[in-house]
Amino acid sequence: MPQLAISFADVLAAADRLHGVARRTPVLTCDALDERTGAQVFFKAENLQRVGAFKFRGAYNALSRLTPQQREHGVIAFSSGNHAQAVALAARLLNMPAVLVMPHDAPAIKLAATREHLRGLRGSEIVLYDRYTEDRAAIGARLAAERGLTSIPPFDHPDVMAGQGTAALEMIEQAGPLDALLVCVGGGGLISGCAVAATHLLPEIAVHGVEPEAGNDTQRSLKAGHIVQIGVPQTIADGAQTTSSGLLTFPVIQALVRSVVTVTDAQLVRTMQHLAQHLKLVVEPTGCLAAAALLEGVLDLRGQRVGVILSGGNVDLIQYSQFLSGTGGSATLPDPHGGALGALIKDAP
Repeated sequence: MPQLAISFADVLAAADRLHGVARRTPVLTCDALDERTGAQVFFKAENLQRVGAFKFRGAYNALSRLTPQQREHGVIAFSSGNHAQAVALAARLLNMPAVLVMPHDAPAIKLAATREHLRGLRGSEIVLYDRYTEDRAAIGARLAAERGLTSIPPFDHPDVMAGQGTAALEMIEQAGPLDALLVCVGGGGLISGCAVAATHLLPEIAVHGVEPEAGNDTQRSLKAGHIVQIGVPQTIADGAQTTSSGLLTFPVIQALVRSVVTVTDAQLVRTMQHLAQHLKLVVEPTGCLAAAALLEGVLDLRGQRVGVILSGGNVDLIQYSQFLSGTGGSATLPDPHGGALGALIKDAP
């Protein structure tokens, strides 16, 4: 096996740094969803993490390791929303400037929360860009060079990956041994960290990644044997609108992840409805990816103990109500890019 970017020791060190800072989010169960899937399912509710997403784990772990000089100059990060919020809050807690590069069409709730975390923090701001015509990495690199900022990428960074892996570490401590672990996939930071933790603790565990059908770059990359780049996917799972896996995350996925499957936007909406009805949780579309693969039968894991990471809960409440109102009939999915996706939401079978 090739040398991977992080080890289990890195995840343990991250857990020490996060102790007393990150929330130890609950693991929830539901008899109705066990019956639906034929499995014993454990849901790790990272939608209840600080900033409403697992991203706080990686962001705080990375920022806490910066030198005093790096902290003085500050950090820069690019994100569709959750990583931006996480970096903003971590920067506030550690008292350092933060510049966040965010798409102008990011969910309003994520923009507003990021602005609130940055309020009054010296040298901090949000820089907006067009995700379809501009390169966020190039913008970030330019600003970092001009201002002496340290870049904290959303997934392709060892400290970010290790921090995210603490979600799986906690889950196994809370739920006990698992046969399978389901994790959403965008750029691969969460699944790579979780795969390192889970396979170290449970060598026989099957780790499965789940992407939106429109953004299956990691699935394609695994089939091709190398990183495949795609266009920005049109999906309601805005946190997974990445165009490729990371240079550091992809080798971990290749080595430790059993499979990567996809789900449709309509399946994500039905899963949001199930999680609201049965677990009383608000989960954003991206946060539903892993659960959707199980609840919609994409993965058949009957008879197994299955861990599912609900990665975040930051969804605009008006849009969320539109998603939920599809129950019992049909509706047009709201399109975060201003049009209509045209998918019909129907009752889950």
